[in-house]
Amino acid sequence: MVDTADSLPDFQAELDTTGLYCPEPIMLMHNKVRDMQTGEVLKVVATDPATTRDVPKFCSFLGHELLAQQASDERYLYFIRLG
Repeated sequence: MVDTADSLPDFQAELDTTGLYCPEPIMLMHNKVRDMQTGEVLKVVATDPATTRDVPKFCSFLGHELLAQQASDERYLYFIRLG
């Protein structure tokens, strides 16, 4: 997993959950990945600190790969390759 801005992966879809709190970001991620294909990468933007715990668990539980995550100024970025 990469956590530097220099090497953030390309992505096919983006989900902005700014301003939403648990469980909404994860619920929206579930909906978004249903519309995507295996191997595609989803970029998630969040402001809820709970996503630092929830997104890795989401990936682990559903067999997705967390390619990168980055935190700065109360904003969190996640890049997830669908499994």
